[in-house]
Amino acid sequence: MKIIVPIKQVPETSRVKINEETGTIIRDGVENIINPLDLYAIESAIQLRENNGGSITVISMGPPKAETALREAIAMGADQAILITGREFAGSDTWSTAYALSALIENIKPYDLVITGERATDGDTGQVGPGIASFLNLPLSTYTGKIETVNKDHIIVQRLIEEGYERLQLPLPALLTVVKEIAYPRLPTLRGKQKARTIDIPINSGKDIKVKEEELGLKGSPTRVVRIYRPQVTRKGTILQVKDEKTLAESVDKLISFLKEKKIVSF
Repeated sequence: MKIIVPIKQVPETSRVKINEETGTIIRDGVENIINPLDLYAIESAIQLRENNGGSITVISMGPPKAETALREAIAMGADQAILITGREFAGSDTWSTAYALSALIENIKPYDLVITGERATDGDTGQVGPGIASFLNLPLSTYTGKIETVNKDHIIVQRLIEEGYERLQLPLPALLTVVKEIAYPRLPTLRGKQKARTIDIPINSGKDIKVKEEELGLKGSPTRVVRIYRPQVTRKGTILQVKDEKTLAESVDKLISFLKEKKIVSF
């Protein structure tokens, strides 16, 4: 079974900075990590390979330093990795990103399964996985929480829905976006780290994957961030401290007066 796992390198969540003028994330000087939700996709792929044999190829689109995330995926247990990078990809939205990744996947076929994380923590859209499935015309299961069985022809999965779970049988090749419930990501091994340091990671440009340059980057992105800003907190609260019976009675009186003033109660 040949499995492809698209991943993304994102800023460490607690250190995200935004350029309010351009509406883009400031990545310089910020620690970058594998998108945490992509770790579940990597682990799912590793477990499938352990049970069914095959290989795992991890791919990513980003700046040259995204190679670090790919090497971390190798250390976890992936077999090989490919990076798409170049100035032509700068500013890509989810549509343009899915287009480029699907072109790379098309170039390295045949494959049996594509597994992605539910979403990326820096954009929080959850659109790239389904976008890849759309470009490649693949059967799709989103919010996949469990893989029941898989053979050379189809895969049976359970996906999370509002009412509980939905059981799907998909012909292969197919694409899954997975949620946290599917697996617990393993730590990189010493042998994996040694392999990650020495493995050659091919780097592809737009020309290598045969895409239309007008469909890449900002000019190929149909969506734009019009404005981004930090909301101003204008609400002011009052803290009522209760230390004894007297302050308790005073606090209750103030609370009742406030509720009456706001017309929440009428007694």
